[in-house]
Amino acid sequence: MSLPPIPKAELHLHIEGTLEPELAFALAARNGVELPYATQDELRAAYSFSDLQSFLDLYYALMTVLRTEDDFADLADAYLARAQAQGVRHAEIFFDPQAHTARGVEIDTVIEGLTRALDAAPAKYGISTRLIMCFLRDESAESALATFEAARPQLHRIAAVGLDSAEVGNPPSKFREVYALAREAGLKCVAHAGEEGPPAYVWEALDILGVDRIDHGVRAMEDDALVARLVADQVPLTLCPLSNVRLRVIDELADHPLPAMLDAGLLVTVNSDDPAYFGGYADDNFTAVRDALGLDLETLRTLARNSFLAAFLDDETRALYLKEVDVY
Repeated sequence: MSLPPIPKAELHLHIEGTLEPELAFALAARNGVELPYATQDELRAAYSFSDLQSFLDLYYALMTVLRTEDDFADLADAYLARAQAQGVRHAEIFFDPQAHTARGVEIDTVIEGLTRALDAAPAKYGISTRLIMCFLRDESAESALATFEAARPQLHRIAAVGLDSAEVGNPPSKFREVYALAREAGLKCVAHAGEEGPPAYVWEALDILGVDRIDHGVRAMEDDALVARLVADQVPLTLCPLSNVRLRVIDELADHPLPAMLDAGLLVTVNSDDPAYFGGYADDNFTAVRDALGLDLETLRTLARNSFLAAFLDDETRALYLKEVDVY
């Protein structure tokens, strides 16, 4: 009999990136949206990407099926059901309000729908959750500020702000103002940096945005001084191995710098990013790196422990989750 999945936290998960073809077609039918694909198989065949931008083009096109509170609740609930089966005990979930408000969906509709599912998750799935509002870095700094102000009445439901979408040419420093507002409001801060963008973007995220975590960060390994800083401050990095391969950040999983990052003393975690598009959820990523990189059980335990150490949890809850990993 095989072991159940190791208990883990998922810290880098875009809820829009969990939209499986089955649900996309169901929501399209419910909302009278015509998709540019005749069948689910035809849509799955489109999940072949040459880079980040080619993925983003499909990612935003499919979002048109998300219209109502029920749609967002169903999307989050479908993810949480899969996450439970993958051993996820705590999930910190990104959402992209600008991608929805730009097509006429109110920010309150998005947040109310998502939080309906998230609020039910502890009792329904045994999963605690946090919601992270991301700004699209290829939109203007003014748009990010307007989004933050629109979300102000809902900030009690949001744990942190993040930064995602097309990285190259959109440095973290562009968003210094909105991050300052978020910190003033008592929110945690994270940002995608060092995926396709250079190590300099990681420095900016740390020094200008004041982030608590770096999302991705694989290119930090190109800068020894940056690695030393990340190790000294134990800044968590939320790695997404299957995403890195699918988006051509690395050629093959066997080449992933994860082992070198662990050896360097970095606090790295393993996550799924946009699992519907990248071929695997949280434990699928754990299994993939185990097999491709020859990781033993103790290393997988380290990665699972790291996920809870890096999570936005109170000390008591964190200790309970760490105990689950220790007895696994």
